[in-house]
This record gives sequence, structure tokens and C-alpha cells, in this order.
Amino acid sequence: MSTHIEDPIEERRGEQTRWQLDPAQSRVEFEVPHNWGLSRVRGRFARFDGFLDLDADPALVLVIEARSLDTRNKQRDKHLRSADFFDVGNHPLVRFVSDRVELEGERLRAQGRLYAAGKSVPLEIDATAKQNEDGLEVDAVAEVDQRQLGMTWSPLGIARTPTRLLVHARLVPKPR
Repeated sequence: MSTHIEDPIEERRGEQTRWQLDPAQSRVEFEVPHNWGLSRVRGRFARFDGFLDLDADPALVLVIEARSLDTRNKQRDKHLRSADFFDVGNHPLVRFVSDRVELEGERLRAQGRLYAAGKSVPLEIDATAKQNEDGLEVDAVAEVDQRQLGMTWSPLGIARTPTRLLVHARLVPKPR
């Protein structure tokens, strides 16, 4: 796996190239078109961790505990944790691992693989990365066809694609 890194704002950051996700100040959410695309099911994950390290390979990793998903509907959440979707009994984690990261100005782009439910798909992430007084704020959006991860259960085709993944990450400096 090779990581290509371009970081023109590195000079503004000094030597800081390593950040750790602060889960208490971050969010990992998803939206799935539902009712034939007329509405959306929204949810979030409560437990996750990750890092951005521009000197590492991989440079970007996000690990999510699949069991922590919450759509505010206990019956639906139980079904989403089942083998029809995330299969948390056999695959407790959802992971994104980068192959390539580019940071140009305040734009962060990453390519890598999303692993969920025992399968993986390529994923491209487009994000903004803004430095603040004590860290980095990253807002990322990506789309994935959940059917490629084996999440095909949808009576009468009620669930549509793509699923939108939304991450608001507060990153704090990670010591060397």
C-alpha cells in the first residue's frame, strides 16, 4: 500500500503531521434512501476511533464498532446488526483504511477500502480539514453502494442506494 501525500499547509502547521481522533467531540453518521427514495433513514455510531498521520502508511484509519449503531428505532437497529446487514456477531468492526491521502489547502481527499460485514469496497472520501487553536476539524462525506457489502435485504426495493457516510472529526495532536 503506498500513500501519496501532498501537504502545502504543512508549513502553517509546523511539524504536526499526526492527529488522533477525539471521539467525544466527533460524529460518525449515515443516511440511507428509504421508501423508494422519498425519505431517508438516518443513524449514527456511538463508538469509534481513528487517526490521521501524514507520515504513516496507512495515513488515515477509522474504526467503528458496528454494534453501536443507533437509528432511534430499536427494532430496526436490531435488524441492522443482524446477518442481513452488518452481521455484528461475526464482524464487529467497520473500518476505513486509506491507500492514498492528499491534503491540498483545506481540502483532504482519501482513497482506500471500507470493510464491513466481511466484505470490502473501494471508497473515496472528500473532506475539508481546518486547523483550529488546538487541533484539526475534518468534515468528510462519502457515498457507498451498501449492496456491494452484501447489505441487500430490501423488501419490494424499499431501500435505495447510495448510502451517505458523514464524519465530523475533531483531531488532536498525537505525540511522536
